[in-house]
Amino acid sequence: MALEAAHEKCTDFIANGTHHKMEALMQKYQGKPEMLITVLQQAQDIYGFLPESVLLRIAEALDLSMAKIYGVVTFYSQFHLKPRGRNVIRVCQGTACHVRGVGRIMDKIKEELGIAEGETSEDLRFTLESVACIGACGLAPVIMINNDTHGRLTADRVKLILPLYE
Repeated sequence: MALEAAHEKCTDFIANGTHHKMEALMQKYQGKPEMLITVLQQAQDIYGFLPESVLLRIAEALDLSMAKIYGVVTFYSQFHLKPRGRNVIRVCQGTACHVRGVGRIMDKIKEELGIAEGETSEDLRFTLESVACIGACGLAPVIMINNDTHGRLTADRVKLILPLYE
């Protein structure tokens, strides 16, 4: 599986001590538990997500418990414990989108990608997320793929949009 391979690759980098960026980050913030969020953000920038091996290294460097770290990571939606796709699809669930049939759009995306909401495709191409509001109500129903907004969608248009994101 691609997800497991990505996690193993990251774990190997940490275990072998060959990932210089992570080690430089740990040296910079060694013994500074007040910098936890900054360290988590920068570690996630390095790996794209926060595997357990990275969290263990952070706990060691900042002298914090794993419970404390997991509490922070699971509280903030910006942190991810699993690899994410190169393309993040955000489906607006706001009132205007709901009324204009975003449910059919979400169903079509799930069908096309073979994943559920909150999941990442096996090829690490897409991650599918629901968001409360994108702020483009006049274009409802709306999705965003990365920083691109796609509005006035129909389920049929989903098939035409997804191939644009290789």
